[in-house]
Amino acid sequence: MTAQSIVEEYTSTHQGSRELHERARMILPANGATHTARILDPFRPYITHARGSRKWDVDGNEYIDYVLGHGALILGHSHPDVVTAVQEQVAKGTHYGDNHELEVEWAELVQGMMPSMERVEFFSCGQEANLMAIRLARIFTGRSKVLRFSDNFHGWADELVGAGPGVVADQVTMIPGHDPDSLEKVLATGEYAILMLEGGGAHMGGQIPWDADFVRTASTLTRKYATVFLIDEVVTGFRDAPGGWQSIIGVTPDLTSLGKAVGGGLGVGALGGRAEIMGALTPKPPPERFLAHSGTWNANPLTAAAGVAACRLYTDGSVHRRVNELGAYLRQRGNRALRERGLAVRLYGRNIIWIYMGSIDREPPDDTLPPTRDVQELVAGAQARPRLCLHLLQRGISTMAARFFIMSVAHTEEDLDRTIEALVDSLEAMVDEGTL
Repeated sequence: MTAQSIVEEYTSTHQGSRELHERARMILPANGATHTARILDPFRPYITHARGSRKWDVDGNEYIDYVLGHGALILGHSHPDVVTAVQEQVAKGTHYGDNHELEVEWAELVQGMMPSMERVEFFSCGQEANLMAIRLARIFTGRSKVLRFSDNFHGWADELVGAGPGVVADQVTMIPGHDPDSLEKVLATGEYAILMLEGGGAHMGGQIPWDADFVRTASTLTRKYATVFLIDEVVTGFRDAPGGWQSIIGVTPDLTSLGKAVGGGLGVGALGGRAEIMGALTPKPPPERFLAHSGTWNANPLTAAAGVAACRLYTDGSVHRRVNELGAYLRQRGNRALRERGLAVRLYGRNIIWIYMGSIDREPPDDTLPPTRDVQELVAGAQARPRLCLHLLQRGISTMAARFFIMSVAHTEEDLDRTIEALVDSLEAMVDEGTL
């Protein structure tokens, strides 16, 4: 097989998607995609419908799906409880432009699972929640600067990206993680309103995992220097546990941002935390401390209905236990197969399972951890991943650029066995064609 063979094979079995991609390229500026992560050479499949762990494209190809709405669908596609809730609500109205009971119940469910969220505010996405956290922290502390960790993702807005074309972020300081001395030195200046940290680790909740002791140290130092501490659980909230990743490591932040899973698959963000910090949203004197929060789609009834249905399923922890069991199954059986075939590839993570391609420095007994501590190695493989993604798609496995496999309760052990077989087969094909 040549390097071009898989492209030709994929194109021939995805003619409908190719035609739609050509139309999209004429109107959508990001090479026909609506999200940077959905750009793939030659193109990603165009999906018509999805159910459980599967989705289907315009050409009738079926995929075991590990994209899952960028991690939002821990319940899988079209969970019946969520579908029923949305169908019933859409008949009652999609937007009242007013208060309603569902938003109250939704907030109560969120708070019940995450007690650190003494007050809860809803948004249209997790990025908006993070932007609000910055503004609230500035009001609460009287400071303006934002402290962030390298590689941690919080959104695409200026102060959340920190650098890049067209970005103005003069008040943002980026520092490396896992360096408590550097962290304390910066916090000791007394200039920072907020320290932001991505739950689980950098890049989608853990490609570069956090050491729990460092996060605990960060929590202690922010209290010492009166800086607001935010854990961004947009990815990990209601995915790792009912109480989020923070409950697993035993840290209580000042503020927590949520997204993805909290809406049951519909677009949503939430911010919660200490009542005295969130209090700036309450109309009261002094007026210079009142923060008006607009947002047409905040806690709209349709999203709230989906959120309530999903959160009711999260409260007993059974969803999280199951996805973590599935994650362990995929890691353990997958790594055994990869070792047997002599492939320098490993799987690690919790219920978002990362595909590592690089030097194997160690075989950690805890396979939630990567086989190297080298951060540059962890994020390497940019050239090989799109090729692997294409091979997997052609074998009926949908990933986002072959970066990770996202688990849901809709997946089965049979799905995972098929996935391991497809992964090994794809990697060996890449070895044969000289692209790995």
